Amino acid sequence: MHQVNLLALTGSLRAQSRNSALLRAAAVVAPANVSVTLYAELASLPPFNPDLEAASIPAVRSLGRLVGAADGLLFACPEYAHGVPGVLKNALDWLVAGEEFVHKPIALWNASPRASHAQAALAEIVSTMSGRIVTEACIAVPLLGTDFTDAQIAAVPEWRGSMRAALVRFAASIGEFRASAGAGTRPPSLR
Repeated sequence: MHQVNLLALTGSLRAQSRNSALLRAAAVVAPANVSVTLYAELASLPPFNPDLEAASIPAVRSLGRLVGAADGLLFACPEYAHGVPGVLKNALDWLVAGEEFVHKPIALWNASPRASHAQAALAEIVSTMSGRIVTEACIAVPLLGTDFTDAQIAAVPEWRGSMRAALVRFAASIGEFRASAGAGTRPPSLR
C-alpha cells in the first residue's frame, strides 16, 4: 500500500468554518496510508490578475508547489449566493495556467447537502481545469446547524465511517491512476 498525500482546500476563511472542520476531521479519520494536509494560506493569495506572473508571487508559487506535490485534492466549500466562494475561485484561477492541476484526482466533500449549487459549480470548474473527479469519493456530511469541532465530527460513527470509506475509495482510485500512468497506458477516467 503506497502512501497517499492529499491537499485539502476549503472555500471558507471563517475561523469556525464547518467545511474546514470537516477537512480537519478527514485528517483524523484517514487510514494509515493517507495523509490529509489542510491548505491554510487561502487568505494570503492576491486577487487573480492575468497580467502578473504567478511565479513571481510567493503565495501563488507555494500553492502551485503544494498542488503539484499532492497525490489528490480534497475540497469542501460553503455556498454563497448559489456559487463557489470568491476566495476559492481566486485560488483556482491562479492554478489555471499551470500544469500542477492537470489530471489531478479530486474529491468533493460537502458540509451542507442543500448547498448543491456550489458543488455543481465547483465540479464544473475543476473538470474544466482537467481535474479528475473521483465520484465514489465525493460525500456529503450534514453539518449545517451544528457547531461541531473536527474531533466531534470524527467521533460521530456514521460520519466517521462515511469519511473513512470515501478516503479509502479515493486512495484506491489514486493507486489505480498511478499504476496505469506508470505502465504507460492512458489514465482511466475517474469521473
